[in-house]
Amino acid sequence: MTRFKAEIRTTVVVLVLVVVSTIALWTRDDGAVPNAADSHGEQGKSGQLESTMESEAVLEPLRRRAALLPCPERKPHARGSGPLAGVTVPCLGESRSVDLGAALTEKPTLLNVWASWCAACRKEVPALAEYATREKAIPVVGVSVKDCASNALKLMNETGAHYPSVVDVDGEVRRALGAPPVVPLTYLLYPDGTVKRIARPAIFETAEEVAGAVRRLLSTDS
Repeated sequence: MTRFKAEIRTTVVVLVLVVVSTIALWTRDDGAVPNAADSHGEQGKSGQLESTMESEAVLEPLRRRAALLPCPERKPHARGSGPLAGVTVPCLGESRSVDLGAALTEKPTLLNVWASWCAACRKEVPALAEYATREKAIPVVGVSVKDCASNALKLMNETGAHYPSVVDVDGEVRRALGAPPVVPLTYLLYPDGTVKRIARPAIFETAEEVAGAVRRLLSTDS
């Protein structure tokens, strides 16, 4: 009888563990957009998300509040070169598209790949925003990925960041850059179309760190 009771207890314990494990899997597999607590890497189902552009009726009031600077425009006769040649994406702050390769040809530009659900991005955007206001700063252009345009605009408004951003709706910018599946990422785009990733630091915490990384890359290539 004692042995029989022990077997029953063992069976019950196993069944409970199976149920708990199943519930945990359901909870993790809900497909929700990662929230601001997520880490540097894209978590769970986020790798399957795509950026979305809501209707103009939804975006226009958010654009007015965010007051982003205009996206760069294609220069006359500019065709662009390098990996971003021919890559055209919607502007986050305006209802038009941007040919990145053709628009960013006159001077070095910082490209920052980010998302509103990324906790590290929320820390980094203010540093980039402060850097962008400096007199000797090179232009900063954000690339919103795997995110709703409305959420991206809300974050820019919350952080007081006004530098222009584009929306990588189908991942074309990330593919062109050969970007790994993490955010944030920052690249230095040269006037000839060459692109170099800034690996140190992986996440900018201050405007001075941004300025230092830019000086380091530009000085080594001069």
